[in-house]
Amino acid sequence: MFYYGFISYWETMDTLVSLRVLREIVDGGSFVAAAERLSISAPMVSKHLAHLERELGARLLNRSSRKISLTEAGALYYEQCRNALETLELAAAAIGTGVEAPRGTLKVTAPVWFANPRIVSLMADYRRMHPEVVLDLRFTNRKVDLAAEGYDLALRVTRDPSPQLIARPICAIRFHLVAAPSYLIHGLPATIADLAGYKGIVPNYLNTDTFEFEGPKGKVRLRLEPAMKSDDSTFSYHAVRAGVGIGFLPGWLVDDDLKSGALVQILPQYRQLPYELYASYISRKYLTSKVRSFIDFLVVSLGKGSL
Repeated sequence: MFYYGFISYWETMDTLVSLRVLREIVDGGSFVAAAERLSISAPMVSKHLAHLERELGARLLNRSSRKISLTEAGALYYEQCRNALETLELAAAAIGTGVEAPRGTLKVTAPVWFANPRIVSLMADYRRMHPEVVLDLRFTNRKVDLAAEGYDLALRVTRDPSPQLIARPICAIRFHLVAAPSYLIHGLPATIADLAGYKGIVPNYLNTDTFEFEGPKGKVRLRLEPAMKSDDSTFSYHAVRAGVGIGFLPGWLVDDDLKSGALVQILPQYRQLPYELYASYISRKYLTSKVRSFIDFLVVSLGKGSL
């Protein structure tokens, strides 16, 4: 029999299972949930937890009839335990991706303004590479709960990715202040002060009417009194084109309009730090071949530049 320190080979295997049990107890919120997730009995869940606490000589969970919570020692151990399990599962997944072709339905949530010809073309390219994957794209500006709503992946544009998710950066996306020529009745503004009296269109995706820019003389803040608000950034785009107000919109929505003159960029000498497109998912253990292939495709297709 092989020995690792003072723990036998079989005890090591039991401990590995016990670590998975602890993770499922915490993630599921109860012993019953852990038992269901792992297809074992609730008494067996208790035995695995007792095994860990005995080995560590410390209590990991506070238990009551209503809920469970991690002790101080348990919180520290759980975090290390989760990282270790994810590392092992990621290694196993890496081996699996070498033999398993991406297939099945890939459910993705993305902002409303991703529904444009540029993204359609990208998705068509991905489908040609992986014809056995069915893309199920749901466009919403709401930040959905991936686990509760059954999503594999979220595409989110932000500067602050959720710490609860694994977030892989894809590319930078720049936003621009734009307006229809018909709206700029006093001519194209040359300075921040020239914007006095103009109003903005506020899409709910960014949920702000105040912007910070880096200008020729340093940082400046601009607030546009809203002319209209919407929870749909595509509607906001059309409102800007119709001359309702000034919009702060992503380049991939307005690039063609800027080239044609349908829209004009306001104060191009003032730059704002770009937002980042992230591919976010729940845990590395859920990184199946279809999810991995999709993220890798986006990195290759978009990662060398900004949209």
